[in-house]
Amino acid sequence: MNNSIEPALYIVSTPIGNLEDISFRAVKILKNADIIACEDTRTSGRLLKELDIQYRKLVSYHEHNELEQSKRLIDDVLQGKSIALISDAGTPLISDPGYRIVNLAVQHGIKVIPVPGASSFLAALSASGFSTNRFTFAGFAPQKKGRMTFLKDILAIENTVILFESTHRIEKLINELHEIAGPKRKVCIAREITKLYEEFIYGDLEEVKKIIADKKALKGEIVVILEEFKKD
Repeated sequence: MNNSIEPALYIVSTPIGNLEDISFRAVKILKNADIIACEDTRTSGRLLKELDIQYRKLVSYHEHNELEQSKRLIDDVLQGKSIALISDAGTPLISDPGYRIVNLAVQHGIKVIPVPGASSFLAALSASGFSTNRFTFAGFAPQKKGRMTFLKDILAIENTVILFESTHRIEKLINELHEIAGPKRKVCIAREITKLYEEFIYGDLEEVKKIIADKKALKGEIVVILEEFKKD
């Protein structure tokens, strides 16, 4: 079998927790790419080892070196090499660095090849019970300037809204959403998706606010999904 891959920029999705979610195609690309660009070489190195992937070269690509590293990697592709871009987990570029290298690749006429796979917000949406016909992914809420304006704006969107939040800020976020939207807006909180302690919390903001307050802590990656806004 010929496992060689063409020179290109591959955007490769990796598991968000359960290693069995890796695709055959992703494994092939990661084994044969000349260079794998990742956020943290230690994290990705452990992942590749657990997946039994013998890679050729691993380099860091993160928000602090994105501009310079993008240029270097694009030069590598122009010289005939294949580059696989991965994130710490899930689909690259979703609230993670990466769009600059993709933009640069497009400018240089380099083929960009997405290799689909796990995505925490899509997995959470599919299990939320809310409408999936139209939805808005809003990423993380700003922590300081413009935060309340941001939250008011997303709560006024007339379709399902998806947010990311960290474990130590989730209670604050739910309290703020409750204050702005009132107690009856439906919400789903998903955490540790695909992992051993996967959990979904369903209810209106009043109910979920109480559930979170009663818990000592919500650990792991958290996705918050708000039911679509319904005008009176």
